Amino acid sequence: MRFVQGFLRQVVAGFAVLLALTVVLGIVYPAVVWGISRIGTDSAEGSPLRDARGCVVGSSLIGVDPQVAPGEPDPFFHTRVTGSVSDDDAFAPGDPAAALPTNQGPSSEVLASFVEQRRAAIAARENVDPAAVPADAVTGSGSGIDPDISPAYAAIQIARVAQVNGASVSDVEALVAEYTHGPQYGVLGAEAVNVPELNLALRDTYRPGEETRCGGQG
Repeated sequence: MRFVQGFLRQVVAGFAVLLALTVVLGIVYPAVVWGISRIGTDSAEGSPLRDARGCVVGSSLIGVDPQVAPGEPDPFFHTRVTGSVSDDDAFAPGDPAAALPTNQGPSSEVLASFVEQRRAAIAARENVDPAAVPADAVTGSGSGIDPDISPAYAAIQIARVAQVNGASVSDVEALVAEYTHGPQYGVLGAEAVNVPELNLALRDTYRPGEETRCGGQG
C-alpha cells in the first residue's frame, strides 16, 4: 500500500513539474523573448528597408552591390565585394543567399591578384589615384554580405554619384553623413556607412522614376 501511495505521489509530482515547465518554457519564455524582440527597432523582422511608397525593397543588414550594364551611368554607392567568392572572378558579384567568405589566406597569390585588380578597377571607376582606394573596397567581409563601408570608401564615390544623379557634391555628402553610424555600443568597431539605406535614399530623392510596383512588377 505504501508503495502504491509513494508511486502515486511521484506521478503527481512529476506531472506537476512537467506542467509547470511546459507553461514556463513553452509559453511564458517564448512570449517574453518575442516581446523583447519587438522593442525598439524591427531587426527581429530582418530590418526591412521600405521605399517612399512603403514597399519592402531590401534589408539594412544585407549588402547587395548594385550592378549596372557596361557603359551605363553608375548612380549608386557600392558595397564591399559581395556574394560567393569565385577563384576566377575578382569581384564575384552574386546572390546574397549564396554569400560566402573567401578561403584565400594572406599569402594567397590569387587573393593578392584580386586585390590589385579590384584596386585598379575601383580607381578607374571613381577617377582617383589607386593609393586612395581603402582596404575595405578591395576585400570582402567574413559574411560576404556586409552592408557597411568605411567613410573613406564612401568619400571617393561621392563625386561620381553626385554627377550621375544631377546632385551637388554637398548634398550627397550630407546624405552620406546621415547614413553614417558610429561604433556599435559606442566602442565596438569604427564609423561606417550603411550602403543599402544610403542607396535607397538616393533613389527616392533623385531617381523616383525607377520605382516599380510592390511585388517586383513594373
